[in-house]
This record gives sequence, C-alpha cells and structure tokens, in this order.
Amino acid sequence: MKIEIFNHEICVCALLATNSVMRKKQRRNGEMMEEKAENKIENKEKINMMKEWKGIIIALIAGACAIACVTIFSQNIVSYKKTSGSEGLSATGSANCDFEADLIVWRGSFSGQGATTQEAYRSIKKDAELVRKYLVDSGVKEDEMVFSSVTINARWESEYNENGDRIRDYIDGYDLYQNVSITSTDIDKIEGISRDISGLIESGVQFASDEPEYYYTKLDELKLDLIAEATENAKNRIDLMAQGTGASVGQLLNANLGVFQITAQNSNTEYSYGGYFDTSSRKKTASITVRLNYSIVD
Repeated sequence: MKIEIFNHEICVCALLATNSVMRKKQRRNGEMMEEKAENKIENKEKINMMKEWKGIIIALIAGACAIACVTIFSQNIVSYKKTSGSEGLSATGSANCDFEADLIVWRGSFSGQGATTQEAYRSIKKDAELVRKYLVDSGVKEDEMVFSSVTINARWESEYNENGDRIRDYIDGYDLYQNVSITSTDIDKIEGISRDISGLIESGVQFASDEPEYYYTKLDELKLDLIAEATENAKNRIDLMAQGTGASVGQLLNANLGVFQITAQNSNTEYSYGGYFDTSSRKKTASITVRLNYSIVD
C-alpha cells in the first residue's frame, strides 16, 4: 500500500514538473515573439526615419543646385550686359605697301622630231645642248637652270583607199618635248634673256618662251607687318568712334583676318574673295584687312 502511494506521489510530482517546464517554455516563446514584434516595429521605424532623412537630403541638394544655377545665370546675364549685350563697336582696318620682287622664274620649251624614237631623241638632245650653251653664254649659272624630263608623242596618220575609206592608222613619226626653267635673283639679266631669244631661233631650235614670273622671298615677314599695321588701324578707328559717342571701349569680342591681295602696282585689278596673287609684275602692291569688334562698357 505504501509503495502504491509513493508511486502515485512520484507521478504527481513528475506531472507538476512537466507542467511547470511547459509553462516556462510557453512563457519564453511568448517573450521571444513579443521581442521579435518589438524589433520588427523598431526596424520599420528606422526605415521610415531613413526614408524621411533621404528625402530631406535630396531636397537640400536640389535646393543648393537651384541656387547655384540661378547665381551663375545671373552673373552671366550681368557679364553679358556689360560686355556684349549689344553688337559693340566694329571697325575694319587696312594696310598696304608697295614692294619689288627679288626673284624671277623664266620658263621655256623646245621640241624635236624624227621618223623613229632614236632619231627624235638625237634631235631634241642636240637642241637641249644648244639651249644650255646659249643660256650659259648669256650669263645664266648651271645651278639656276633645270631641264625637265623628255615627253614623247607618236604622230599618227591614216591611210585611205581610192574610195575614201580608211584602211589603217600608222605612226608617221615622233614628237619630243622638253622644258627648261631658270630661277634667279638677277632679275635684270634674266629679263633681258627672255626678251631676246633670236640667237636660239637662228640656231634652229624651236624654242617657245613663257612670260617671266616674279616672286618675293620675304613675303611672310611682309604679311606679319601688314597684319600688325591693319590691326592698329582698326583699333584706332574704334577708339575714334568711342570718343565721338562718349562710350568706353571694353574687351575684344571678335577679330577676323581678311585675305591677302597682291596685285601689280597702279593696276585696276579687282580684289578677289579668295585673295589674289600676281606673279606677272615685278613691282607689286600687297594689302590686307582686319576687322575688330569691341564691347562697350558703362
């Protein structure tokens, strides 16, 4: 009987202990669920707060950019009004000068004929030696003359029958051509030779003379001097206009360089849009224009 009572008590104690453990476990699970819920709410609040701060930061950045843009735009408007709110003052300056060529180029050509290429070449070679000797005897230096290569053309003829029908074409001979060019700083000497080639013609050379060409070897320095003079002339005109209107000249807004015109002295040659470069006259006139545009300041 005692054993049964003791077993019964043990069972009761075990049952109570089990119930206690289960209640603790349930209480612990409840606490954990409450803790998770609280963490979830806290995280959600943090996320919402971050979104709010992000929106505030973006708004601040956008506002700063807008203020900067307005400031820059306002400054540009003020600068534009001060410097180029209008077309300002514009003037075109010009400069010109007379000069004389210091280099002459004279060209000529001659030809030879023959029934065969060998015969035609012997003919033109003989004429080339006569031309060279004539030039050297006239005072031209060897390094001042240049002979070009020989060009050859076949001379074709057509054969017809008694009815006027063409039977065939055949080569009736060969024509050879050669050029010579003389470049010298002794303009007077070369001019004299180019005007009198009677000695060559009398020797049997079929010589054709071109008109001499005249150049100036210091043209680049001349152009720079003219640009400086034309620029100064344009600026003087702008200053004069400003004085007449009571305005003050500001900064340079634009500058345009015109084209060079080189014409014969005292000629009526019309200026060309793309520029003109005369080589037929020994005495020349060079001219250039420069257009300047300055702002007006208060």
